[in-house]
Amino acid sequence: MNRQKFSGSGVKENFLQRRYGVRLGRRYVLAAAGVVLLGVLGCSQVNGDTSVLAQSSLPSSESPVQKKTVKPDTKLVNANNKFGFKLFSEILKTESSEKNVFVSPSSVAIALAMTYNGASGSTQKSMAKTLELQGMNLSEINSSYAALKKLLENPDNDVKLTIANSLWANKDASLQSDFLQRNQDFYQAQVTNLNFKDASAPNIINSWVKDNTQGKINKIVDNLDPNQMLFLINAIYFKGQWSNEFDKSKTATLPFNLASGKQKNHPIMSQDGDYKYQENEQFQAISLPYGKDGKVSLYIFLPKPNSNLQALYQNLNAENWEQWMTQFRKREGSIKLPRFKTDYEVTLNDALKALGMEEAFSTKANFSGIGKNLTISQVKHKTFVEVNEEGTEAAASTSVSIVATSAMQKPEPFKMIVDRPFFCAIRDNQTGSVLFMGSIMEPQ
Repeated sequence: MNRQKFSGSGVKENFLQRRYGVRLGRRYVLAAAGVVLLGVLGCSQVNGDTSVLAQSSLPSSESPVQKKTVKPDTKLVNANNKFGFKLFSEILKTESSEKNVFVSPSSVAIALAMTYNGASGSTQKSMAKTLELQGMNLSEINSSYAALKKLLENPDNDVKLTIANSLWANKDASLQSDFLQRNQDFYQAQVTNLNFKDASAPNIINSWVKDNTQGKINKIVDNLDPNQMLFLINAIYFKGQWSNEFDKSKTATLPFNLASGKQKNHPIMSQDGDYKYQENEQFQAISLPYGKDGKVSLYIFLPKPNSNLQALYQNLNAENWEQWMTQFRKREGSIKLPRFKTDYEVTLNDALKALGMEEAFSTKANFSGIGKNLTISQVKHKTFVEVNEEGTEAAASTSVSIVATSAMQKPEPFKMIVDRPFFCAIRDNQTGSVLFMGSIMEPQ
């Protein structure tokens, strides 16, 4: 078994001296940070050195795509979109119809794709089904992600987008070198060795996340258990102003109709112009672009007064989405859009299980590509979004916690044979008062 070795010396100092990402001065950004927490209990020892892996030892057929001009396999884009709409649908099933829901399926997909590199057997197959990756081998998936990253980043001079990945290994960890190598080669993941017993370790990880999301995600780790062995972290940062900013002087406080039938007064932005627009019996939809070239847009779908979001969501899937995207036409008109700001938090275990990933959360999970006897214990997702006259600001984080399967196994049924002296007590459990206690040396 090949093991990647690390050394613990100088990691913190080197980390704190390193600058992550490019600092950008403009206010409005879209940031997503996805985290895979591999709390690997009972792993074998890691010795080692270096915070960054050496040159790739993968065969040339698995080399990451280097040219920005290359087009990614459309199968990956379609898979990510299909997974995203399925995930959103599952989340909606468990939420109140009056609660704001805002997720970053791209953050979740990238975090799970990095984890997928360590999955084997039926666990890999179930994850491929959930992530809609059937028919794509691992080399194709990784190469397509490498190409997609290059195409997504910085689409024009007025829109900034960066995707950053990192792996944080406990200095005592023993991990498969091929798994680490693929994540560095194809996802450009920085690999750093960290002493998880050091009280400053969470701050080091959180500083990386904060820098790579331009301060939109300030904290992803509260504390580190020394038994945890690895964090995989994804951060997506997007900064874009509207192609045509809303005039603040036209923003007015107007009624907004709630799902309950009540109204609330709220700041509503207004704008006139030519937009990509479509309308049918169910909804109106508009595309509000960012930057000069409009390569990135915010799409707003508004149900007609005789319909509602629940009816829209019944038809919201990847197939219909692709069809709707072809039906936008340039049209003159006006848009009134509320300023909005919301945050959201959800645990995705049940949603991912419902989408076919149940085995990955069980003692049958096979993540032998990472280490021995591992399973996912929790997937959490947090987001924030704010939209106003100048643009959009948003953030998301995804954490996937992986533990040893032994931590999830049910204990064997016990046998207790009271055939020798024993202690006993009578306790009031409501107050905690011990009413009687005794030592029974010889039952009578």
